Amino acid sequence: MSQGLRVILNASVMFAPRAGIGQYVGELSGALQRRDDLQLLFTCGLHHGAELPSQGLRNYSQLSRLAKRMLPSPYELKRRIEQYALSRAFKAWDADLYHEPSLWPLKLDRPTVMTLHDLTHVHYPETQPVGRLRAIERHLGRALENSRQILCVSHFTAAQAMEHYGIPESKISVTPLGVSENFHPWSAEEAEPLLRGFGLSYRQYLLCVGTLEPRKNLELVFQAIRSLPRGLLERCPLVLCGSYGWGKLPESMAALLAERRVIHLGYRSSTELHALLASARILLFPSFYEGFGLPILEAMASGTPVVTSNCASMPEVSGGAAHLINPQDANDLSEAIQRLHDDQQYWHRLQQLGLERAMRFTWNRTAELTVAAYRTALQASC
Repeated sequence: MSQGLRVILNASVMFAPRAGIGQYVGELSGALQRRDDLQLLFTCGLHHGAELPSQGLRNYSQLSRLAKRMLPSPYELKRRIEQYALSRAFKAWDADLYHEPSLWPLKLDRPTVMTLHDLTHVHYPETQPVGRLRAIERHLGRALENSRQILCVSHFTAAQAMEHYGIPESKISVTPLGVSENFHPWSAEEAEPLLRGFGLSYRQYLLCVGTLEPRKNLELVFQAIRSLPRGLLERCPLVLCGSYGWGKLPESMAALLAERRVIHLGYRSSTELHALLASARILLFPSFYEGFGLPILEAMASGTPVVTSNCASMPEVSGGAAHLINPQDANDLSEAIQRLHDDQQYWHRLQQLGLERAMRFTWNRTAELTVAAYRTALQASC
C-alpha cells in the first residue's frame, strides 16, 4: 500500500441511488485512489474498509421512507450509527484527517474537512424533509466552526457561505467538480440501438436531466414548449430523465405526456444517461438555484449545446459556452430553443465552445485541489 496522507471519508451516502453527493463521492474517491501521496479509507454505515461500495443498498428508497415514518428521529439514529463506525475506523487506522462530503460532520477529535455543495436548505427549505432541516439546524453551525477547511464546489457557493455564515475566506477552498471521461460524443450509429428502445431519434429531442422538483423550474419549460410551433415538438419532443422528487408537478405535464410532446423516462442507468445526453438536440437546464450544476458540463462534454439560467452558479460553470436565459421568462427560453433548433451554425458554435469548456474540468483536478485543502487543514489551528 502506498504511503502518505491517511484520510477517512464518510461514504454512507453510497447506500442511496447514486446522484448528487453520491456521484461526487464516487468520482472523487476514484481520483484520490489513483494518487500515490494518499491512502483512503471509507466508513459506510456500521462498516469501514478500503473499498468503496460498488452498488447502493437494495430497496434503499423504500427503507428510507419507512424509517422516516416509523422512527421518531431517523436522522439522529443514522448519525449515531455513522459516529460509531467512524470512531472504530479511526481507532483501527489512526488516520490523519476526516472528510465529510455532506452537511454535518460527525464529532471527532481530529482535523476535519467538510464539503459544502450548496445552501439549498437556506434558500429552498421547502425542498428538505422537516427532520432533515432540524438536523441541519442542530449540527451545521457547529460543523462549520469545527472544520479546519470547508470545500465549496463553486465560487458562487463559497461567496454564499461567507455571506450567510460569516466563514472567513481562509477556511474555504474552492474545489470545482469534474466531468467523467464516460461523457463524450456518440455517433448516431452508436446511439441508435438504445434510442430505438425509447422511441427517440438522434439529435431529435430536447432533454431535461435531474430530479423532478420545483427548483428545477419545469413549469417554465412546459410554458416555453407550449409556445413553440407544434411541428417542432412533433419532430423534437421533450424528454425528462430523472426520478420524481418532492412537490406537485404542473398539471400541464399530464396533457403533454398524453400528447407525447413530453416523454418521461424516469431514473436511468449511467450508460443510458451517457447516450441520452450525447444524442439530444439541446439540454435544457433552467434551474432557479444550483451550487454547481454538473449536468451542464456533462452535456457539453457529450457534444450537446446547453440552455441554462443566468443566475446562481450556472454562468460560472458554463463559462460563456452556453445560451443563458432568464429563468423567469418563458419567452426567453422558447426563443433559445427555436434558435438552437433552426440555426445550425449557432448550434455547432455552442457545441464546440462546450466541448472546450468541459475539458477544463476533470476529477483529477478536483482531487488535486482537495488534497491541497487537506494539507492546509493539517497545518491550520482550530
